[in-house]
Amino acid sequence: MRNEGLSAFWKGIPWAYCREGSYTAIRLGAYAPVRDAIGAGAPDAPAHMKFLAGALTGAVGSVAGNPFDVLKTLSQTNKSESLPLMSLVGKMYRDQGIGGFYRGVQVNIMRAITLNATKMGVYDISKGYVVDTTGWQRNSAKTAFCSSFLAGFFMTVTVSPFDRVRTALMNQPTDAKLYDGMTDCLVKTVRNEGILSLWKGFIPIWARFAPMATLQLLTIEFLYSSFGFKGI
Repeated sequence: MRNEGLSAFWKGIPWAYCREGSYTAIRLGAYAPVRDAIGAGAPDAPAHMKFLAGALTGAVGSVAGNPFDVLKTLSQTNKSESLPLMSLVGKMYRDQGIGGFYRGVQVNIMRAITLNATKMGVYDISKGYVVDTTGWQRNSAKTAFCSSFLAGFFMTVTVSPFDRVRTALMNQPTDAKLYDGMTDCLVKTVRNEGILSLWKGFIPIWARFAPMATLQLLTIEFLYSSFGFKGI
């Protein structure tokens, strides 16, 4: 804040909006329809089918949101004078072509599969345990709150390594290539900083994931109910 001012905390926010409007809309909004379509809608449906539904919607959403993710990361890590939105897009396209907007897409897909499978699967399954333990209704806000908080913790455990690698890949300069893909980045990170570095910043990440997951899942439950769809 001393070097860049208070506004630095909101760097890249237009790209963050675009990312959430594509990636999050698909991975959350499509979960229940996809879950029901593959026969995992019943409370006693196999857990792996619920995880599969989350993985499928997460993968599709990550492909749609990857260009915005790259631009958001570059905007947030840029320490020089901030580039206008279209100038950043033009510079990326000029230096690396359309492929530049999809750098890190492999790790982003793996991350999204892991994140959404964990988030939606743990949330869906936790609701059953919360209902059995407390006697609350499955569609009550209390059940959704407790279940989403649990989902936020397990998301942090499973997703942190992917976040570490993804950030390193996307943060490469537009005119340079430091890593030859996800595996090379992972190996170099572990070799240079140790295996525990993949969970660096665990507490701040959990502090971000827990409230975010809670708000998102409460919102999607409200929207499902408002538009007459079956809840999670």
